[in-house]
Amino acid sequence: MSIDVWFVMLPGVLSLDMTGPAETFVLAGDAFRLHYIGPQPEVPTSIGLSMGGIQPLPDTLPAGSLLVLPGVSDSRYQFSTPQAKGIQNWLMRLQPQIHHQDITVMCVCSGALLAAKSGLLNGRQCTTHHDVIDRLRSAAPTAAIKENRIFVQDGSLWTSAGITSGIDLALHMINRLCGPEKALAVAREMVVWFRRSGDDPQLSPWLRYRNHIHPAIHRAQDALTAEPQKAWSLPDIATLAHVSPRHLTRLFQAHLGISVRDYLEQLRLAVAEQWLLQGRGVEQASLAAGFSSPRQYHRARQRIIN
Repeated sequence: MSIDVWFVMLPGVLSLDMTGPAETFVLAGDAFRLHYIGPQPEVPTSIGLSMGGIQPLPDTLPAGSLLVLPGVSDSRYQFSTPQAKGIQNWLMRLQPQIHHQDITVMCVCSGALLAAKSGLLNGRQCTTHHDVIDRLRSAAPTAAIKENRIFVQDGSLWTSAGITSGIDLALHMINRLCGPEKALAVAREMVVWFRRSGDDPQLSPWLRYRNHIHPAIHRAQDALTAEPQKAWSLPDIATLAHVSPRHLTRLFQAHLGISVRDYLEQLRLAVAEQWLLQGRGVEQASLAAGFSSPRQYHRARQRIIN
């Protein structure tokens, strides 16, 4: 039987927040049946196009449904309109079904704010896009908000960081509901070769330490990110950066707050985690990422967790 997926459509809906998960579910074949619901039959989107064919909000949803709350382009305004208030009241009426896990709720990006305004996140673990974290704290003061996460689960409530992370969450749902083979097939069809997990940071090491303008550090980072599995030595990296090893060490600490070794280790951890998600064993994933052994991988991972 197909699983019903209901997308709540409000004016200003972020196009990729909606179409990313929607296309992901569609590629799973007849495993999912998609519906688009909202307070009006047509809405403008964040990219200037309008979407029509939107059905009215149903009184109830079938047991086993997935309810997707995408973000909007201006959540300060668009979640305060009469249309948004109507959605909030509707979500409040669905709370018993959600509480008993008859309905699974997926919040994408600022869609978590809509859930928070409806009381769905009270006392729950959750996340959202890093630019919306402070507003989510205000909207759900009793929630346990996890920063810098791709997605977070608490019972039947799932919240994600937004934009492309909605695709990650949809792939994760396919994995849970249809099995890893289906999820992997969809990921390959989408050319999303590596699926991110909920514990992955929103800002991966490929992006997190790039907020600087020093050319020598960028040269070093370009080399390391291209081949993190290579047996790098500090002199080799410094040669490519056109500075001395000692100076490169000082630059990394001054501009990134991290050592060259720790930066490379974080890259390798990210690669190993992705290989694990693709079904490789710990030993194979560790060696492919550049660790000398699974033990070295586990030690590195424990340092990051602590």
